Order: sequence, then structure tokens, then C-alpha cells
Amino acid sequence: MIIKCAIIDDEPLAVELLVSYVKKIPFMELHGKYSNAVDAMKGIAEDPIDVVFLDIQMPELNGLELSKMLPEATRVVFTTAFDQYAIDGYRINALDYLLKPISYPEFLEACNKALQWFTMVQQAEEQREPEATSIFVKSEYKLLQIDLDDIRYIEGLKDYVKIYTEQSPHPILSLMNMKAMEQMLPASRFIRVHRSYIVQKSKIKEIDRNRIVFGDVYIPIGDSYKQAFQDFLGR
Repeated sequence: MIIKCAIIDDEPLAVELLVSYVKKIPFMELHGKYSNAVDAMKGIAEDPIDVVFLDIQMPELNGLELSKMLPEATRVVFTTAFDQYAIDGYRINALDYLLKPISYPEFLEACNKALQWFTMVQQAEEQREPEATSIFVKSEYKLLQIDLDDIRYIEGLKDYVKIYTEQSPHPILSLMNMKAMEQMLPASRFIRVHRSYIVQKSKIKEIDRNRIVFGDVYIPIGDSYKQAFQDFLGR
């Protein structure tokens, strides 16, 4: 496993010392060194990293403030000459806290903690059950299996849903409310765009005046779902 890291410190000598340490550790890969928080945020946004070695005392935006703005998946190792910050560092769930001057053995121990953390995360992801490829719904006293790839969109009608598929000219009618339907579908593939509509993301090919177009069908995007839909389009 290779761990991508960055160093953020306004002291050039401190930065170069940590750079020399990183070069000695085979599983660490340096992707940036920054003297201020603003440049660091820009760089990390363009090149997401796993671990930052972050000085606490910096001008404009200190390390504690910056750590709260980093992506959730990015872990922090604080580096500082002021030990009174140790408690604050652990409150925001830092991987480690290194007191300057930092020795190589201390730095290596922090890197090993990072390696253990990301190894654990990777193992947890590998153990997850694979995402379902189909669902079963009850329709006309029968239990039907529907391939998720085949679903275009779902329409809610009080206590019923209509499931529109690629293979059938007629929707599948099932006694179920929209909330239950939404819970059955993987959020990675489907998005609710209206209190009465759920659509498969990959099937969206045309949007016209805040409506999703499926042939001669226009699906409205509800006001309370607009932001989530815009976020999806942005991704």
C-alpha cells in the first residue's frame, strides 16, 4: 500500500526535515509541501491525499482550523512546538501528535499508525457485500425479479409504485410506497428527484427546463430535491 501525504508548515527547515523523513519510508509518497493553509487547500483539492503532516501555529489560518476543512477521508498528524495543543489535536481525531523537534523514530511511528489505519479501511471495504444487481417486488400476487440495469425510473402513486423498465412497454405495478422503494435501491445508482419520482442516474440523457426527459415523458425535479440533483450533476 502507498500512502499519499503532504506537509504543511510555515518553517522551511521543518518542512525539509520531514521531506527527508518521508523519502526514507517506502510506503509514503510525498504529493505536496506548503507554507500556508490557503495554498494547501488548493493543492489538496486538485490532488486528494491520505495524510497531512500539519503544523498548528501558522499565520492567517492555523492547523486546527485547517484540519476541520480537510476532506473526511484525509487523516491528520499534527506537528508543533507547543505541547498545550495536544488535547485539542486529539479532540478532532488526529492520527498522531508530534512535538518538535521531531525525531525520525517518532515520525516513522506516526507513519506506521497511518499505514495500519488505511490497511484497516481497505480490508473493511473488501469485506463489504457486493452491491445487488436486482430486486424482487410483488406484483399481481407474484414475486418478480427486476434487473436494476433495466429500470429507467419509478413513479409513486399513493400506496403503489410504477416501475418503468427498458424491456417492457408497460410499467410494473407494485403495492409499495416510495419510501420503501427508495430503501430497496442502491443510492449509488438511483436518485430521488421528486416526491413522486426516482430515476436511475445512468439513464438520464436529457434535461429540459428543470425536467428530466424520457422520450415523451417529462419528470419534474422537486424544489426539496434540487440541491442533491445539482450535486449529482456536478460530480
